[in-house]
Amino acid sequence: MPAASRQLPWPPRLAWQRRGPRAVVLLGAALLVTSTAMAAPAPPPVAGKAAAGVQTNPDAMRIAAVVNGDVITNADIDARTRLFVMSTGMPTSPDVLVRLRPQIRRQLVDERLRMQEAQRRKIVIPDQAIAGAVRDIEQRNNLPAGALRAKLNADGVTFRTLVDQIRAQLAWTDVLRQSLGEKGGVTPADVKERQNLLAQMVGQTQYRLGEIFIPIDDPANAADAERFADTVIHQLRSGAAFPMVAAQFSQTQNALEGGDLGWVQPNQLDPAVAALAPQMPPAAISNPVRVPGGIAIVQMRGKREIGREMGTVLTARQVFLPFTTPLNDPQNPTEQQRQTLTRAREASTSLRGCDAMEQYAKTNKLDSRPVDPGEIRLDAVQPPQFKALLASIPIGKATEPLITHDGIMVMVVCSRDEKNTATASAEEVEHILVGERVELLSRQAMRDLHRQANIDLRGGGA
Repeated sequence: MPAASRQLPWPPRLAWQRRGPRAVVLLGAALLVTSTAMAAPAPPPVAGKAAAGVQTNPDAMRIAAVVNGDVITNADIDARTRLFVMSTGMPTSPDVLVRLRPQIRRQLVDERLRMQEAQRRKIVIPDQAIAGAVRDIEQRNNLPAGALRAKLNADGVTFRTLVDQIRAQLAWTDVLRQSLGEKGGVTPADVKERQNLLAQMVGQTQYRLGEIFIPIDDPANAADAERFADTVIHQLRSGAAFPMVAAQFSQTQNALEGGDLGWVQPNQLDPAVAALAPQMPPAAISNPVRVPGGIAIVQMRGKREIGREMGTVLTARQVFLPFTTPLNDPQNPTEQQRQTLTRAREASTSLRGCDAMEQYAKTNKLDSRPVDPGEIRLDAVQPPQFKALLASIPIGKATEPLITHDGIMVMVVCSRDEKNTATASAEEVEHILVGERVELLSRQAMRDLHRQANIDLRGGGA
């Protein structure tokens, strides 16, 4: 776990969107699908069923905890437990799930404390932000739009269970943003100092890490946290998707990004993790690592030398044709959405080259998103199918219409060059510095909330 490298976007975004503010506009906030999806037959309805290994709790409405007057019931813990089973994708025995309950209850207590602080500050998370976070989770796990809700229903998990968790994460992000200010107190001098440090480290090893952080707020809870970490690690090593598990259980500000820490140097890591990283092969999952404040579970996603990595960099042009209402059902688009698809297909067929794309956007006053998204690093593009498209489409040829939740995009790749991509821009460095300060503030704030709170843990959560 980095001691000083938390990457918190404002608000959480996809991992590849760390490349600078202009790149953020490329995909919008939805999963790209081909234009045939709007005409595809609807999938059969999914019947709800109980999650494997999760027993119905006859005492579901018994109180498991009271947090400053807010009640957490056994039903709340059961729902989050089912979400755990779904997110790992693995059958889990009832006795293992029983051992997880104390840690899940503590996680729910922390969420209540965070939501109470957000409410005190009159912070409201709009439904659009929740929907965007769900789509981001689907993207990172290569799921089509809407598949997450269907999977939850199939596994007997109410969609509200996931929504409540995401709402607490986003609300806490806004609390921290208010506390730090929009820039997090980062100055140009701070950015320059970090860039100079990186320049002195050229040739040294960097690691691309994923992390799940399990806090231990009281030494008496350490055994529960360790059992929880062991269970999570077993599920990950059995094939559970790290981003999905991290989004659900990691108690850091990069959780909604799948626990992605980005590229970090050994001096940015806690000593225990820094000692472990050189020994880990790609895709390896660590054993539990004791770090200040809790336990870290680390995934090795890649290694490189600072300042020395060649990669493909693209320039492109895009036009975005917006929907007047969100595309909630690709099998039943509105008339305006059908007309927008027709326009997009015409543009895809007729437009050739980047100059033509710019002129089309200007003529049709398509200025809701910049036509030029800036340099795009191919290795950082998600989802994989979109990365493959940008890598293979001929220069100057328009893509077929790419449908998102709120509109349709057509793109042209202008150039595709090999460059050294292991350098950090001022925007990226600023983003890293903000993240470091936010993570430190988050831990301090949670300690304060626990110290000031009236928390009554009852027998039902153990």
